[in-house]
Amino acid sequence: MTMGKEISHRHTVTEYLQKTRSLCAFSLCPDIENRKVYEALPGELRQKLINEGERAEKEPWSQILLSDYLEFSKNGNRSRFEELYFSRRRKLNALIMAQLAEGGDRFLEEILDGIYLILQESSWCLPAHNTHVRDEKQQEFPDTEHPIIDLFAAETGALLAVAEYVLRPLLGKRDPGISRIIDRKLNERIFTPYTTERFWWMGDGLQPMCNWTPWCTQNILLCAFTRPDSYMDEETLKGYLRSAALSLDFFLDEYGEDGACNEGAQYYSHAGLCLFGALYIMNNVLEGGEFEGIFREPLIRNIANYIVKMNVTDNLYVNFADCAARCPRRTAREFLFGKLCRDEVLASFAAADFRKAKESDRLLSEEINLFYHIVQALNYEEMEGYPESLLLCPDAFFESTGLMVARDGTYVLAAKAGNNGDSHNHNDVGSFTVYKNGKPLIIDLGVGTYTRETFSDRRYDIWTMRSDYHNVPTFGEEEKILQEPGKEYGASDVKCFLGKKDDGNEISSLQMNIAGAYNDERIESYNREVSLIKGKEIWVKDRYEGDPECVLTLMTYEEPVIEEVTVSGVCHLKVGELSKIELTGVCKVETEVCPIEDERLKISWKHQVYRILAYMDDAKEVTVRIS
Repeated sequence: MTMGKEISHRHTVTEYLQKTRSLCAFSLCPDIENRKVYEALPGELRQKLINEGERAEKEPWSQILLSDYLEFSKNGNRSRFEELYFSRRRKLNALIMAQLAEGGDRFLEEILDGIYLILQESSWCLPAHNTHVRDEKQQEFPDTEHPIIDLFAAETGALLAVAEYVLRPLLGKRDPGISRIIDRKLNERIFTPYTTERFWWMGDGLQPMCNWTPWCTQNILLCAFTRPDSYMDEETLKGYLRSAALSLDFFLDEYGEDGACNEGAQYYSHAGLCLFGALYIMNNVLEGGEFEGIFREPLIRNIANYIVKMNVTDNLYVNFADCAARCPRRTAREFLFGKLCRDEVLASFAAADFRKAKESDRLLSEEINLFYHIVQALNYEEMEGYPESLLLCPDAFFESTGLMVARDGTYVLAAKAGNNGDSHNHNDVGSFTVYKNGKPLIIDLGVGTYTRETFSDRRYDIWTMRSDYHNVPTFGEEEKILQEPGKEYGASDVKCFLGKKDDGNEISSLQMNIAGAYNDERIESYNREVSLIKGKEIWVKDRYEGDPECVLTLMTYEEPVIEEVTVSGVCHLKVGELSKIELTGVCKVETEVCPIEDERLKISWKHQVYRILAYMDDAKEVTVRIS
């Protein structure tokens, strides 16, 4: 097995793995003959799963043509192919969960149709990921000779592997050859590429990792440890564990001790939670119990509870970069992560959010990972009755990303220093967002539907990525000076204060100089201080030194109406019925409408949004007061 250079800065997972000696059988997904487990599920849940299977059975299987695959290379559209691809997997999951809930073999013929359809696909890799080299141009045609393990090749392998594992007794009676066919396909598309090729997401200690690393690794482990006892010997399986541990340690290199995910709350589900999934599987197949101690490591606990600190209210979250403001509901994975980390706030938060979800979300109707479906069902009843925690989430400063999140009974304020080199980056150093009474006030748009341009050299031509559509200044008159992408473009002199001032006010405040994000020597300094004065209001104080004209952008969800602009440079605005904003140090203020036409943006923003442009006067000091 290819192990790569052992130069990881962290050795956390590897060290816990080395504490264990022997393996035990994978047991997180009981097979269909374990009727005691499935018949112990709540009767209402079992019926819902059966109903979902019956509904899915009536839907036709999607037909995928080569021309569908080639559409991405022709025009950059990835959505149409992906819906055909994912709908097969969603249908198969619904059928399998119905079969597990009901027993017998009523859904088996339709399940076999789905399995054979997926086995016959030329490639499990998405067209948008169809390259062996990171960030290189994608191959036009599926690579059938040298299969690529991308996120969804690994997901598909895990789906087939877990399906075969839980249905093995039933498949053996109906189609004895299907298990061997699945094993051969897993060997061709997962095991052989994984052990003979070094995919970038496996890590080398040199290039940065992202959510791909734990996401793929978790699914590789599912493929390996659900195979029959005779398929791999113990030493081979230990090799998979060693490779997984090394990759996860490379992934952990990307985190500061504060556990902040630089991809944001939405990507926590694929970064932090897939890390949990990989560790959860490893803990299950390692004897002795020593490995479970990894869940009490401060770094792992901080990665786990990051999502609680980012929550605003309900399913609204502090967002930046490609992260959306409205995230999916929490599931059994967060719940179990909290329990294993002995974090009652996280476990309680996950269970409470699960209870708020609509039925399709509780049943994970859009999820293609069968393992998640089974884990959700097995923990469904406990989450329904889990007590709510009375503990409150404190203000937080994530030094590793320069993010402050502060709250009181009225406001949630987030302000970001950091740099423009984060994974899924937008050029947003110095930006801030505000929620008042649980409603969005000053916003970060997030990202539109992914296309070929989203991850290309044209990324920062997309308006939602540019700094002039974030809550930061833009400089210059004819040629606009915007922030630049890259780790070298960031904030300096960053200071965060969380506590009480001498005047008795409780304040959470973030200070920074963001001039370095613009790569223009004429911008000498731009000092910003963003503060929540608890129980009162929010202040943003900007002080600029430089020659180019400066215009401050504020993006709002509700319509801003200019009520007054005084000769002394003070502007009063009313933002819907939610808030008032006072700007001082401005010579002109304009507002614009920004239509929301993209389907992905519409998930968070149900109507058009607005842009305030505040032109700084000659004093070059602007204060924003939000009340």
